[in-house]
Amino acid sequence: MRSIKMSIAGLFCLALSAFNVTPAKAQSFEIQQLILDVAKLAQFKSILSEMYDGYTILTKGYGTVKNLTQGNFNLHEVFLDGLLQVSPEVKKYQRVADIIADESSILSEYKKKYSRFRNSGRFSISELDYISNIYERLTSAALHNAADLADVLTASKLRMSDDERLSAIDRIYLDTNDKLQFLRSFNSRTSILQAQRQKQVNETQTLQNLYRP
Repeated sequence: MRSIKMSIAGLFCLALSAFNVTPAKAQSFEIQQLILDVAKLAQFKSILSEMYDGYTILTKGYGTVKNLTQGNFNLHEVFLDGLLQVSPEVKKYQRVADIIADESSILSEYKKKYSRFRNSGRFSISELDYISNIYERLTSAALHNAADLADVLTASKLRMSDDERLSAIDRIYLDTNDKLQFLRSFNSRTSILQAQRQKQVNETQTLQNLYRP
């Protein structure tokens, strides 16, 4: 799995290149668009960082510490290569925003559901371990896709044509969306199991109260 540092470095390169493309006498509309582009990059970086933190906490909690910081990058090379940016057509491709939205949903939905399952008291330690393992795999895959997207959006990382980059983005989107749909299906089935077990507990308690002397 790729280093989160490499992902964030790639985003930083793209941010630098974004500042480099605005003419000195740019019109107000162009300046506003630049601000929006930088804001999107900042949001993406925040999502990546939050995913990394969530994944690290999850794996450390179950004794499966992962080394996500492998690899280094040359800071000077990053600044130079950052001047090579992908075309606006690639950066503004709708699937890029879709991928970011799906990545964010994977993160927020797994955290919300896992907390609910863990605090419900309806699952054993081994079952929670299994659930955690599912989330760990999904988060790891999502983080990998986010790193791939950062590479595709950074011209200095991969030498590709615009068509090749758009095809790569489509592939990342399909895989990320597939992971999100699986997560929702898994959460739904696990929630049903939790509800069934809670119902059994409630019925047992009701019977005990009825026949209690």
